[in-house]
Amino acid sequence: MAKKVLVTGGLGYIGSHTVIELMNQGYEPLIIDNLSNSEVSVLDRIEKITGKRPEFQQIEMRDKEQLQEVFWSNNNQIVGVIHFAAVLLVGESVEQPLHYYFNNLTSTINLLECMNEFDVKPIVFSSSCTVYGNPDQLPVSENAPIKAAVSPYGNTKKVCEDILKDASVAHPIKVVSLRYFNPIGAHKSALLGEFQSGPPHHLVPFITETATGKRAKLNIFGDDWNTADGTCVRDYIHVSDVAEAHINAMEYAIKQDDNSFNVFNIGSGNGYSVLEMVKSFEKTTGKQVPYQIVARRPGDVEAVYADNTKAIKELNFKTKRGIDEMLKSAWDWEQALAKQ
Repeated sequence: MAKKVLVTGGLGYIGSHTVIELMNQGYEPLIIDNLSNSEVSVLDRIEKITGKRPEFQQIEMRDKEQLQEVFWSNNNQIVGVIHFAAVLLVGESVEQPLHYYFNNLTSTINLLECMNEFDVKPIVFSSSCTVYGNPDQLPVSENAPIKAAVSPYGNTKKVCEDILKDASVAHPIKVVSLRYFNPIGAHKSALLGEFQSGPPHHLVPFITETATGKRAKLNIFGDDWNTADGTCVRDYIHVSDVAEAHINAMEYAIKQDDNSFNVFNIGSGNGYSVLEMVKSFEKTTGKQVPYQIVARRPGDVEAVYADNTKAIKELNFKTKRGIDEMLKSAWDWEQALAKQ
């Protein structure tokens, strides 16, 4: 019997790439998504890549009865859960904090209650390095202090981790929380990547859209930071590497004892500045990226990159794709989108 894994938010950017890796590793993903930040056409793209269409149900996780029906109808076949479903835009969360807290916390609580009711124990949670804020020490390890969040979105990740940790004490669940750094890039087929509606929310789509001429210039927020070239430094990791980390994490969670809670950094362990990203993109693609230096943005962190030693040792996870390959895949995806 196939190992069925419930994937919440499985039609989103990281979720869809993880569904592909689950299928490649012999798992049977069951996707649930409310399509608030994704497209049902992603199913067609997954099918083109894998040759098989994953099971999908459109449900609202804030409605516990809908979620219970998913567990009930699958007749105890679900062996674990990967939880991506969340609203996730930092700026929007500042404008709509109640929506963010209600959506992200309620869906997580409902999910945990259903897992407890139907005796499903392993869960891999999609967390974020935003919980570290502006770290005191680099690279940042899982033992670094959790800082006050700079946005309601970031705070929902921190609070969800608290909920999961407390629930793992009270209930026989097995939690693995993955703190991503900066996922970028697209599937090697260029059939699947990050869909953007309106202005991009992250650096790499801004770079690719500027290279196409869709945007006149890339804004770089400050060149007076205390870094080698004065621009902010981040840890970038290919989305397919992030997806593979979830397979390792699920297998790790399944083997753990009940009432366990574990946290792992999912990053490359390397820090790249904004200017380094621009230069790598130009070198890899041969396309110029016009840019201008503008004022710093409030809330930006100067530099953050992962100490990924724990993930390498305990999850047997190490990134496979370098920065040039990441940026080339993002460019291939941007070009594919332009042809649609």
